[in-house]
Amino acid sequence: MTKPLNSLGLEGAPADTRVVVAMSGGVDSSVAAALLKEEGYDVVGITLQLYDHGVAVQKKGSCCAGQDIHDARRVAEALNIPHYVLDYESRFKEQVMEDFADSYIKGETPVPCIKCNQTVKFKDLLDTARDLGASCMATGHYVQRVIGKDGKATLVRGVDSGKDQSYFLFATTQEQIDFLRFPLGHMDKEETRLQAERIGLSVADKPDSQDICFVPEGGYVSVIERLRPGALDPGNIVDLDGTVLGKHDGIVKYTIGQRRGIGIGGTADPLYVVKLDPANKQVIVGPRAALETSELRVKDVSWIGEEVPRKGLPVIAKIRSTRPGVPATLILEDNARARVILHEAEAGVSPGQAAVFYDGERMLGGGWIDSTVSKDPRLS
Repeated sequence: MTKPLNSLGLEGAPADTRVVVAMSGGVDSSVAAALLKEEGYDVVGITLQLYDHGVAVQKKGSCCAGQDIHDARRVAEALNIPHYVLDYESRFKEQVMEDFADSYIKGETPVPCIKCNQTVKFKDLLDTARDLGASCMATGHYVQRVIGKDGKATLVRGVDSGKDQSYFLFATTQEQIDFLRFPLGHMDKEETRLQAERIGLSVADKPDSQDICFVPEGGYVSVIERLRPGALDPGNIVDLDGTVLGKHDGIVKYTIGQRRGIGIGGTADPLYVVKLDPANKQVIVGPRAALETSELRVKDVSWIGEEVPRKGLPVIAKIRSTRPGVPATLILEDNARARVILHEAEAGVSPGQAAVFYDGERMLGGGWIDSTVSKDPRLS
């Protein structure tokens, strides 16, 4: 006789079900842990130390910094659950920070939070959770896990469209989705804070983190200089026809779509960074129209939907976490590569960003943008 399923979709009573909760020290993961504890689950909290603790304790407003480890520990004590701090500093540096620096040097715009989920959190930490005898691992992400008609778990946007984090989880595999749980997916941020106040959590009023955890106040150039000394090679700023307009002291200081701080004055119309050419050490600038992208080439495609028809699949493609998706046709090619034909041009798309695909509210997967096709033939 099959045992009835508990609220996490697992067999057995909550008290007999161990859940590891990834606790960052923020309000979201703290509420996730508290709600599971209230339901009677055997909750174990884990916080990751991801970069130099001596630097971290002097910086607030980022996840996994020194104050955040302290906050996670205080919450765990209040909930009366075991709490462990794991030193993942070396693997985080190798798998996230090194990739971040190399991506900028190649003229890309990386998204390290996705890399962190893809490697450290949803690979290494999941393995640790299993080693601790957990039946599943829960996080404070605003995304919903639902069981489809085929019986497989899938990811669906969180109900709070302003906080939905499915974009950052596109690389999650089916095996990982089967093991993960997201207690806050059906809630909005206001409800989460109200729950924190009701439970009496010390982090109820703690502000959300804004920065990339290892990039204080957006100063990513100093991080790259530290990781890759000598990477800031000078070069020319040129227009679309190759005319030299000025000099720069490192392409890593520029991003696609940038308008201010380019270092060129006196032009009749505003100029934008439209392309970075690391091979020739060039920053290419042009009018805003030159930023419009009609097609993307995507690599390392992760797919959790049904098989993609070779003739193309209509999807909604989300290029940035902060922008709505646009209608597109996805054409899957060999070796986990794909073409994404945008039905509406997107401005300022950069290699290194993620393209994430949706069927309505359901997240199908995504990949890393390898190259773009501009509507301006001079950028082909």
